[in-house]
Amino acid sequence: MVDQVSFTIGRGECCGILGPNGAGKTTTLRMLVGNVPASSGRLRVMGFSIPKEARALRSRIGIVPQADNLDPDFTVTENLSLYGRYFGLSGGEIRQRMVSLLKLAALEDKAECPINQLSGGMKRRLSIVRALINRPELLILDEPTTGLDPQIRQNLWQLLRQLQNEGLTIILTTHYMDEAERLCSRIILMDRGKVLADQSPQALIRGRIEPHVLEVYGTDVEQWFRGVELPAGVRCEHVGESFVFYGERMDCLVASLNRTKGVRYAYRPANLEDVFLKLTGRELRDA
Repeated sequence: MVDQVSFTIGRGECCGILGPNGAGKTTTLRMLVGNVPASSGRLRVMGFSIPKEARALRSRIGIVPQADNLDPDFTVTENLSLYGRYFGLSGGEIRQRMVSLLKLAALEDKAECPINQLSGGMKRRLSIVRALINRPELLILDEPTTGLDPQIRQNLWQLLRQLQNEGLTIILTTHYMDEAERLCSRIILMDRGKVLADQSPQALIRGRIEPHVLEVYGTDVEQWFRGVELPAGVRCEHVGESFVFYGERMDCLVASLNRTKGVRYAYRPANLEDVFLKLTGRELRDA
């Protein structure tokens, strides 16, 4: 369920919709493509009134669902060809598009392979380029890299960056904050069906969280913490067996840690995950 969600996405933007489980991300995407009607308000996507004109909209967008839905009985080219025919493309148009799309996905040598012979990363790349068969103006991706190895995620990031550079408008949901921070020019952060923030990743980090984070953990961390005095302007959260400090400068705490055995620490610039946790909390959410 979503509650008074309102935003406008410009042509050529890469917009990430983030939030904990149950925040309303997938529901929002389903409303955007007309699969779920909005209970009130107006929804227009690329000039189409949704859900009334959802069918016309779908001919001009590409959708990559959370779970791959490739046909396991067909080869790579047969999957692309079937999807192209769904959009009314001619055989010549489909063959022309397949050449460029397989090259884009680095799948030229897998063209005649059955789907069950592809790795997880190959299947995900194929799902993405399949969504491009109709030359969409908007690409919607629901958690495109969930469950994939870091190497595969990096490979998919390169593919999505290339599509961004070509001017394609992209909307994606993800649970990976580093992915959103790297790929998205804009972040819409949701929780419990409401929009909490709508800015660029850089603006969110500058405006919503202290500039530096110090994470401290180890066997003697409790004893160390009892003996330190927090500098002015530094706040601390006790998270499980760790202490997390947020502030402008924490050199004195780092100096103390360097003199203490039995503790480990990471001192780093704040990032989008820190903003996410500050605005949505640390409690566990059911999927």
